[in-house]
Amino acid sequence: MSESTLTRMDLSEAVFREVGLSRNESADLVESVLGHVSDALVAGESVKISSFGTFSVRSKNERIGRNPKTGEEVPIAPRRVLTFRPSHLMKDRVDSGNKK
Repeated sequence: MSESTLTRMDLSEAVFREVGLSRNESADLVESVLGHVSDALVAGESVKISSFGTFSVRSKNERIGRNPKTGEEVPIAPRRVLTFRPSHLMKDRVDSGNKK
């Protein structure tokens, strides 16, 4: 499996090459899109990107966990967690990349 990571700069560069905006405009566009996605998630909304997947926030209740070193039981506070569910198209595309 590849060890490379796609970064904001990589996304900005791709927008620059493919759309033809300036590098600064491309970076601003990527930042704006990511900002809108983040704001929606913070507000508790789901973000669905067609043919890619759905990001959503889920609430987890308080529960009892265990420290694996000591075996001591500790309470885990309630929290909100980010989840991602890929679309069937994305699952198929990733799966077809595994068949080489």
